[in-house]
Amino acid sequence: MLFLGIDIGSSSIKVSLFDADQGISMATASYPPDEMQIISKNKDWAEQDPEVWMINLKKAILLLKEGYSGNLHSVGAIGITYQMHGLVALDKSGRLVRNSIIWCDSRATGIGDKAFRDLGEEYCLSHLLNSPGNFTASKLRWVQLYEPENYERINKIMLPGDYIAYRLTGEIYTTSSGLSEGIFWDFEENKLSDKLLHYYDISKLMIPEQVDTFSDQGRLTEEIARELGLKKGIPVAYRAGDQSNNAFSLNILEPGEIAATAGTSGVVYGVTGNKCYDPLSRVNTFLHVNHTSENPRYGVLICLNSTGILNAWAKHQLTGNSLNYEEMNEIASNVPAGAEGLRVFPFGNGAERILQNKNIGASIFRLNINIHHRGHMFRAMQEGIVFAMFYGMEIMAGMGLDKKVIRAGKANMFLSKVFRQSLADISGARIELYKTNGAEGAARGAGLGTGYYSNAREAFRNLEILEVVKPQKNILLIEAYHNWKDILMNLIRSEYYI
Repeated sequence: MLFLGIDIGSSSIKVSLFDADQGISMATASYPPDEMQIISKNKDWAEQDPEVWMINLKKAILLLKEGYSGNLHSVGAIGITYQMHGLVALDKSGRLVRNSIIWCDSRATGIGDKAFRDLGEEYCLSHLLNSPGNFTASKLRWVQLYEPENYERINKIMLPGDYIAYRLTGEIYTTSSGLSEGIFWDFEENKLSDKLLHYYDISKLMIPEQVDTFSDQGRLTEEIARELGLKKGIPVAYRAGDQSNNAFSLNILEPGEIAATAGTSGVVYGVTGNKCYDPLSRVNTFLHVNHTSENPRYGVLICLNSTGILNAWAKHQLTGNSLNYEEMNEIASNVPAGAEGLRVFPFGNGAERILQNKNIGASIFRLNINIHHRGHMFRAMQEGIVFAMFYGMEIMAGMGLDKKVIRAGKANMFLSKVFRQSLADISGARIELYKTNGAEGAARGAGLGTGYYSNAREAFRNLEILEVVKPQKNILLIEAYHNWKDILMNLIRSEYYI
């Protein structure tokens, strides 16, 4: 049986054709070849046109078909994963009201902070497990306040994956996991938060009906099936936000298990069976993909907005695209740990949750023009990302999440030896690198959603481990981290951040 996994990222659309019997991807593709445009009309804004996601999805599937000798009519179901926290709004005719306000948009931060104060920190943390911050609910409130004509046209709101499922099936649904990532979910009452909706003056009628993460969520329409070369009527059988899906892709389902990703953003994601939160709301807690009332599973994560996107900036701006990432990684590996004093703070892509929603910008410290060259910059950038992720991991440790083993896909920043060894050394964790990605995970999810797999153990029986990175004693790196953290504390206390 074949399953199709679709990954709606903010950089590209990725697809994977997965053979469930062999446990391998038969073909993968992504589009566009460069990063998708992020529309930023004002400072700290980040939008994308959901129609572009659909255009690029069709192009990615066309490339997939070129790389596969068989027939896509053999695909039995579709799984979808997507960039979290985005807001997509439809009118009564099912048309887009405006561009999607995506995950790294910071315009609603002040709205969420006010809600945190007005609703009460104790209520928000105990019931929502998060501050409303600049999540989906707060973004919708922003539209209500500043684009009232658009708001009046909204019939249904959804997350990016909900929108793609709607375009494939014509059915409008969401999931409880998705609602939790939008901060619409009351964890104490195990339902939509009436109090938050009332505070934001959001009608419950705007919220789509919920389906289970693993379930028949609608059937492929004849029109879209013909366009994609798929069989009419196959189900969308799985949908999940990218970070919970990335953890799922690595078979991270039980308490104590931890995953990491380092794509456009950097994330460390742990699973717990207990509702928990950070009193300063620097860490997010959502419903994990396999959460049930009887067996609760919560995903606890830290997210760093600037990871691969910072590396892409360096490639474009520091090399003029004359180097590829592999060459940059090789140059960085020739510089000693600690980058001979150069420190980079990898922010600058909106307000950072781990910094209590402050936007301190990206910055470079202690540049010595006599000794530092671009290799130092490449290394200091990668170490800065590692340090920021570990700073978040220290917060997670205070919430009881262990980090003896971290699982990750061997992709993106984890292709860099400097990056993966530095993360192992500073965290003291063994890093296991697997041959998988988000689109493949979504395809496995579709196998579970259709009942083709009876359980997760069966779905992941062929998950291939590629490499194990063992932590080493690295005094230079540890000293560099403490120095980096001291500077960070001064930056956070400073009045000069944006």
